[in-house]
Amino acid sequence: MSASVTSPQPVSLGRRLKRFMSDQPLVPLVVLLILLVVVLQILRPGIVNERWIANTVKFAIPLAMLAGCQTMTMLTGGIDLSVGTVATMAAFIMATQATHFDPTIAILIAMMPALLIGLANGIGVGVFRVHPLIMTLGTSLIGIGCLQVYQRTVIATGTKVPDFLAWLGTGLSYGIPNALLLFIPVAAAIIFTLRRTGFGRLLYAVGDNEKATRLSGVVYWQVIVALYVISSLLAGIMGLLYVGLIKAPSLSLVEPLVLPSVAAAVIGGTSIFGGRGGYTGTIIGALILTVLTTLLSVLQMPEGARRILFGAIVLLVTAAYLRITEDR
Repeated sequence: MSASVTSPQPVSLGRRLKRFMSDQPLVPLVVLLILLVVVLQILRPGIVNERWIANTVKFAIPLAMLAGCQTMTMLTGGIDLSVGTVATMAAFIMATQATHFDPTIAILIAMMPALLIGLANGIGVGVFRVHPLIMTLGTSLIGIGCLQVYQRTVIATGTKVPDFLAWLGTGLSYGIPNALLLFIPVAAAIIFTLRRTGFGRLLYAVGDNEKATRLSGVVYWQVIVALYVISSLLAGIMGLLYVGLIKAPSLSLVEPLVLPSVAAAVIGGTSIFGGRGGYTGTIIGALILTVLTTLLSVLQMPEGARRILFGAIVLLVTAAYLRITEDR
């Protein structure tokens, strides 16, 4: 008696599509970005032009840089809520010190708090095992308090944004934002570090299975200290770029970008549980949020409705993306 041979079941279109999305996780992000641009063009014909693209890129770059801090820390299962304070401190201190010193000296002075906060975060999380959310929130509050005290001591000195930072933040060369001169090397360094270096592999390993990483001989606290120092220094650099774009240093300059930076990383595919993600998706996520902000402005939505819709879209996009990539 011959055994019957069952023919393989045909793979459904939905399953093939899901498999394709799993293999190409950036595709849904690019498609969403294009759809948002198309909707914006339909609602306001002619808005999408070279000038709009340049302005969108200029405002997306600081968000993408801040989201880079979140991407790296989230790969280890952590988060860095102090980056907004660090960036604000760097911008404000530089602007006040630039009235007395050469801009280079002012920048070096401004980066010192970033280094100290990064060390504090790394030691707190890596050595004393404080939860990253609590540790970075605590250093953020301390930093804000220190900045308020500092502001009282320099209230009569005024502020100054160096010309080269204004050129870098707002300038265009042949229609291309000058900020790309800073962002492209930074983005390339982050992507290369995560994909091609031992440190990048350690970040993924710690987030995927910390216990196994420890057993393999990795010194956990050294990885975490290095990570949070890098995150703070990157946030400080972003603050200098952002004050060149805004040209108005304040005590809350970068704070509104903290939660969107987390959203950009999550939308870009970085898992809040660690071990999965990448910076390329984060960059696209920052562009999506920047275009979405423009779209909500065009629709003239009240601030409350904007926040509701903004949050709902972030949640829906994140849920859809995680649904697509859950089998990876």
